[in-house]
Amino acid sequence: MSRVARRDPANTYHKMTVGELAKLTPDFEWKQYLSTIGIPPVESVNVVAPDFVKALDAVIANTSLADLKTYLRWHLLNTHADMLSRAFDQEDFRFKEHILRGTQEMPPRWKTCVRATDHGLGDALGQEFVKAAFKGASKEKALQLVGEIEMEMRKDIDNAAWMTPATKEQAFAKLRAVANKIGYPEKWRDYSSVKIVSGDYFGNVLRAYEFEQHRNFNKIGKPVDKSEWGMTPPTVNAYYSPNMNNINFPAGILQPPFYNPQAGDAVNYGGIGAVIGHELTHGFDDEGRKYDGAGNVRDWWTAEDGKAFEARAECIVKEYNGFSPAPDAHLNGKLTLGENAADNGGIHLAYLALMDSLAQHMAGKQDGFTPQQQFFLGYAQIWCENTTEQSARVQAATNPHSPGEFRANGVLQNMPEFQEAFSCKVGDPMVSPDPCRVW
Repeated sequence: MSRVARRDPANTYHKMTVGELAKLTPDFEWKQYLSTIGIPPVESVNVVAPDFVKALDAVIANTSLADLKTYLRWHLLNTHADMLSRAFDQEDFRFKEHILRGTQEMPPRWKTCVRATDHGLGDALGQEFVKAAFKGASKEKALQLVGEIEMEMRKDIDNAAWMTPATKEQAFAKLRAVANKIGYPEKWRDYSSVKIVSGDYFGNVLRAYEFEQHRNFNKIGKPVDKSEWGMTPPTVNAYYSPNMNNINFPAGILQPPFYNPQAGDAVNYGGIGAVIGHELTHGFDDEGRKYDGAGNVRDWWTAEDGKAFEARAECIVKEYNGFSPAPDAHLNGKLTLGENAADNGGIHLAYLALMDSLAQHMAGKQDGFTPQQQFFLGYAQIWCENTTEQSARVQAATNPHSPGEFRANGVLQNMPEFQEAFSCKVGDPMVSPDPCRVW
């Protein structure tokens, strides 16, 4: 399936018994495979891509065992090349980073070490990171801001003239059910069973992988732990989980430039406020809207409202199809639709929250900029980046996120509030002739 097709949960949910899976692939011993890798006995599985599995069976039947072994050995080396000796590491970088993305130099050793530790022992590293970088009232302030953005989302849904009351009630129910996770997990992971040996980098990485794999296998057949995180505390990122219906903000993103306790409120609304709004909007984007408040795939929209949503979404698709990050390369509006809709919706919610705040506590200019201008400058700052033309091309073809340039300019050209703040006029580059907005 294409990346766009995989965005629809209906395309990737095919529940089957293990016996039914075996009939799809008579040349692959699924029961033996599942048992060998340590998965407890299961009756059913989700076969994400049945056509792929059928094709895999044909490959197995028509390929020699020697070739299959060579192919699997290559995958093992390719996956772990950056953990092997210098020659493997350099060749891995030369192709994946230098040729494909135009990166000129290998990262410094400390970055490689920190990333490996974060990946393998993320909660252990996270505990130390939280002690050093997430002190005081950081969590309480973030939760307060999340509450403000959620309130604006309720108002936005209520004011959506294109939605019928029936669908609005379902949307309100989903919004009320959203869980908020800030900073770090309630319970830290115990790595005491992971054997770490000085001088055995490759072995340490594999043992950490093995620990995580078995930890996940042990969840099978047990109640879902909704307190678990999908990112480590130092991660500079955030996410919305549609099947958990929660928004997650690791301590790593609650740092400058996204959130700065020393900056003015307007700057933080434009930074972390827009990120919070972005993740919350994901619950109602082209993919998230297909899940209900309990995290189940369910169509809770009236047919009329579904069509109205698709029409608004199509405007975003066409707009971003026209953006070009490199010569003869264009963004894929359908692939990036969810992220673009969340960007446009998220900053709108954050701006509304700022306006409510200013109505209670009026603020003056800072460094010559009004609070509204500070808001948009704070937003633009979080998307500053350096990139190569090669990397921009790879991103346009594969990444569901638009490049930083269009996450800033593409969004702001749709906002009358931005144009008013900076006195832009019709015909100016930052004024879209056909502005788009889903939420």
